[in-house]
Amino acid sequence: MAETQTVDIRDIAFLDAEGTEHTLSEYAGKELLIVNVASKCGLTPQYEQLEQLQKTYGDRGLQVLGFPCNQFMGQEPGSMDEILEFCSVTYGVSFPIMDKVRVNGSHAAPLYKALKKTPNAEGAKGPVMWNFEKFLVTASGDVHRFRPQTKPDDPEVIAAIEAGLPA
Repeated sequence: MAETQTVDIRDIAFLDAEGTEHTLSEYAGKELLIVNVASKCGLTPQYEQLEQLQKTYGDRGLQVLGFPCNQFMGQEPGSMDEILEFCSVTYGVSFPIMDKVRVNGSHAAPLYKALKKTPNAEGAKGPVMWNFEKFLVTASGDVHRFRPQTKPDDPEVIAAIEAGLPA
């Protein structure tokens, strides 16, 4: 019987906005808040809270990573240049915005295929429900999942972030 190899989520490649390949392992020792984002969604104001998390916890080891996604009612239709400009001008986003991805279906980005195996607090795993679903990857590789309606500054998210950061 062949052994099944599991790939460390930190070794899965993805592209940044310029098309350069990266992995989460480049952020070794950091906690990563990975979020599928969209510019024309009712949840788009969460960019403000994500930026505040980056400012508040960045020096302690948190890194927010935004992955634009146009899979939910076409709410991220722009080019990468348009997306980057929107994020910068509208919300002053300083955290990295990666290349546009698919998060569900057979063509989902490999990183999201791995992330979706993580259940949320209620034990539900599977497809990303909507824009602004959040995955917190701890420095040790544990993953916590928060559904789109859970705001980035929700006490549950803050507690999970703070639990893995140095004081």
